Amino acid sequence: MFTFAGRLTKPVTMNYLVLILLVVLGIFLMILDFLVIPGGIVAVVGILCMVGGVAGAFVEYGATIGFLTLVLTAILTVGSFVLMMRTKTWKKLQLRTKIDGKMNEIDTSSLKVGTEGVAISRLAPTGTGLFGDVEAEVVSLHGFLDESTPIAIRKIDGGKVYVSEIN
Repeated sequence: MFTFAGRLTKPVTMNYLVLILLVVLGIFLMILDFLVIPGGIVAVVGILCMVGGVAGAFVEYGATIGFLTLVLTAILTVGSFVLMMRTKTWKKLQLRTKIDGKMNEIDTSSLKVGTEGVAISRLAPTGTGLFGDVEAEVVSLHGFLDESTPIAIRKIDGGKVYVSEIN
């Protein structure tokens, strides 16, 4: 017994509903961490909730109920993860779009070093240039250039077209 303000009080006890809530909340938090909020912090809180529920069962209801709670918690945790895998939860959350575009495909037959064009967007320092009827993403070699500035290709390196202003 404990004393509070000179009176004898009963120790705080955990209701079995609180223990069940702790275990279920722990499993939910682990699944939430696994699917939605990766990083482990939410899973750690979930594990602590489950440990608190099991420990509370041992303290309040004895070893038999404590071990039963421990076994049921383990079965529910493993079962919920197995169920999650079998119901194709991963397929519903998985990104399945295929990216088939290429970054800045260059038409080498019409774009060559020395080809002149015009900036059709502000080059800060990257933007879009128009060379004849071919649009390309370009990089300014000498800082920022305004829209409609005459430009010339100075270098083509891999997928990048480097330009400078025509004086």
